[in-house]
Amino acid sequence: MAHSSRQRSEPGLQQQSPSLEDDVLFHAVFDEESPQGTTGDCVPPMDVIETTEGIEILLDLPGLAPGDIRLVFSNGTLVIAGRKRPAACAHGRAAFHLAERTFGRFVRAVRLTGAVDAGRASARLVAGELRILLPRIDERRGRDIRIPVTGS
Repeated sequence: MAHSSRQRSEPGLQQQSPSLEDDVLFHAVFDEESPQGTTGDCVPPMDVIETTEGIEILLDLPGLAPGDIRLVFSNGTLVIAGRKRPAACAHGRAAFHLAERTFGRFVRAVRLTGAVDAGRASARLVAGELRILLPRIDERRGRDIRIPVTGS
């Protein structure tokens, strides 16, 4: 399970632009030691649904804007990366008795075994839910394809 930070900090302390560290984290998901295709400070909940039309991936990402999320499809793997920033705490130096929400960088990866058309993929972030659609390649939907045989 990925490490999750329970500390709260002052607003603006974690406001960093993408850096080499972000790129290293993004590519670390391909490392064999990453558990279940995750890495980072938090692990947003994710559902992967296979339908006759393709693959649908849902992630809970409340508080993020579309520009906070990076999606890359490479070699049959969809990588979802970003950073969840904590909201400003209005309680100053209050002590938390329970802190279950996680914040920080995250990378999730989904290896796909079926043939999908990544060129027609779409992603929408609405009300804190990221919905990614990867349609199946039309030629792989059970249609017979004739392969001509030629002579020498």
